[in-house]
Amino acid sequence: MSRPTEKRFAPKLKIKKGDTVIVIAGEDRGKSGVVLEVLPAENKAIVQGVRIVSRHTKPNAQEQKGGIVKKEAPIHISNLKLSVGGNATRVGRKVEDGKIVRIAKTTGEVIK
Repeated sequence: MSRPTEKRFAPKLKIKKGDTVIVIAGEDRGKSGVVLEVLPAENKAIVQGVRIVSRHTKPNAQEQKGGIVKKEAPIHISNLKLSVGGNATRVGRKVEDGKIVRIAKTTGEVIK
């Protein structure tokens, strides 16, 4: 029997690596950045320059110097919206030439 917190499959997300997004909720609201990594199992993404946390590290073989390292932490997908032309938009899907493409709901244009 599976545990309630166990995820059986990763959901289909509307944000991909390389997209420019705007943060719509939380401490970093209004900031924008490029998606560096998407974590579909957790419904989170790592965005450049958003949700910076301080990590205290010890010196070790890989990192000769210890100290405080600032890095991006994952942010929930629901707090992000895709940015098309500087404006936040929702993402839809449409079949064109037998392929599924992402479209911007506000303008109707194809995304990438």
